[in-house]
Amino acid sequence: MNKKQIFTRSVITAAIALASSQSMAAGFQLNAQSATGLGRAFAGDGVIADNASTMAKNAASMTLFDAPALSLGVIAIDTDVKVKNTSLHPAPGINLPVDDASIGGTSYAPNIYYIQPINDRFAVGASLYSNFGTKTEFPENYGKKYAGAPDVFGGLTDVKSVNLGLSAAYRVNQQLSIGGGLDVIYGSGKFERGRDMNPMHSSKNIVDIDADGVALGFNLGTIYELDQNNRFGLSYRYSPTLEAKGDMYDLRQSAAGKNIQNDKLKMPLPDMAEFSGFNKLNDKFAVHYSIQWIRWSEFDKLETTGGSVINTYNWQDGWHYSIGGTYYLNNDWTLRAGYMHDTSAQDKKTSISVPDSDRNWLSGGFSYHLDSKSTIDFGLTYLIGEDVKANEADGALTATTRANAWLYGLQYSRSF
Repeated sequence: MNKKQIFTRSVITAAIALASSQSMAAGFQLNAQSATGLGRAFAGDGVIADNASTMAKNAASMTLFDAPALSLGVIAIDTDVKVKNTSLHPAPGINLPVDDASIGGTSYAPNIYYIQPINDRFAVGASLYSNFGTKTEFPENYGKKYAGAPDVFGGLTDVKSVNLGLSAAYRVNQQLSIGGGLDVIYGSGKFERGRDMNPMHSSKNIVDIDADGVALGFNLGTIYELDQNNRFGLSYRYSPTLEAKGDMYDLRQSAAGKNIQNDKLKMPLPDMAEFSGFNKLNDKFAVHYSIQWIRWSEFDKLETTGGSVINTYNWQDGWHYSIGGTYYLNNDWTLRAGYMHDTSAQDKKTSISVPDSDRNWLSGGFSYHLDSKSTIDFGLTYLIGEDVKANEADGALTATTRANAWLYGLQYSRSF
């Protein structure tokens, strides 16, 4: 057996033992609830209430509507994700270079919202949108010159979620409103690692997971209005542990005599809390802002209902800080812009399959009022990531990752 074969086997063994399911690396929140929010970097989204999409951030905001409201739209997410300076390390001081990879792509996040006021105090609403999602796919021949060993860390990661929300809100008095709702969350994930490296399994993959499931969460919110031009909001969203069922195979678990096919995959989702504010300074200009906390630290491990631990994580809680401005140009046009800084969920443990870093959002957008009841909204964001040093399986593979993205949003809103 030559040195290359020995090294390949050692990398595969280490990868299966220590990082076989980087496929489920959490820490990728999807901010794509509306085109208006996208155009202001989601600053103040829970209290502005310029269309029905506000209920995605704070259910209490539904009391700010005195007529039925509908919003529907889509956001396109075009990611530019690079994995470069990649090396395999068979022994200390030995670096075997791996070709760079581009693993981004384009995905779409549709959304729809409806608010129905019942009277001057009570309103109900329904929504359909997504809070979480990511997709990265390495070339099928990734690391081919090393018998595909790097693909144990790369492969395919495709995670999607859909949130169906049913909400209600009540105006306690002229200043205070409260709201809440139930979230029915559908999640699906497809993960492939070590593709075409395992002739013992029908898929020929070392890890092959294709599963989905449904879980129930809830949200609570409140808004305090100083007057019609100044208001503040606070909201909390409980996200459950989703149990996904489907086709699941992991060579490491199989080698240990465990059959995880009949288990469910437990996927902890993070809770979120947000404070937001809106201040209209004059007839032409308003400022708005938000601070959001995301409890990524509860994603401590990925395991099955049968007790098989697929991987452990050292995530940290994340924060979003955003500020924006709205300019009411005239009766036809409204202009907006915003900036957001959000912090990475990954800390000491990093991954090439779902690159994560601190990010900066530069956003702009506009609304064109077709008439007094109908509006077309457009939002645009350039998301700027940072270079991150990834270290897989205690140094078996190192790389530099960077993830940038363009987000484009289009939306139609109408009151009745």
